[in-house]
Amino acid sequence: MARFIITGSYTAEAMRGMIAKPSDRAAATGALVKASGGRLVDFYLTTGDTDFLMIAEADDLNGLLAALIAAGASGAVTGLRTVQAFTAKEFTAAQKAAGALAKAYKAPN
Repeated sequence: MARFIITGSYTAEAMRGMIAKPSDRAAATGALVKASGGRLVDFYLTTGDTDFLMIAEADDLNGLLAALIAAGASGAVTGLRTVQAFTAKEFTAAQKAAGALAKAYKAPN
C-alpha cells in the first residue's frame, strides 16, 4: 500500500462543533479512510500552520482522493494537502532505477 501524509486545518464552524460536542477526530477520520478502501495509520493534532497531520495507506489513490473531497465538502476542514511518502527501502530502489534510467537521458547542452 502507498503511504500518504495529509495535513489540513479545521474551520471555525468545526471548532465550534468540537467545543459543543467533543469527539474523537481520529476515529471519525479513520472511518472515512476505511470507507474509501484505505487505512488510517496515525493521526495527530498539531500546532503551527496546520491543525492536524494524518498518515494513511491506500492501494487506490482515487478512493483516498474521494475521501478528501468528501471531508472538504463537509465544510469542517480547509487547506488539505497530500504528499506521498516513501520508506528508505523504497527510496533506495528508486535511486538504483534512476541509475539505469540516467543512461537513457541526454541533458540539454
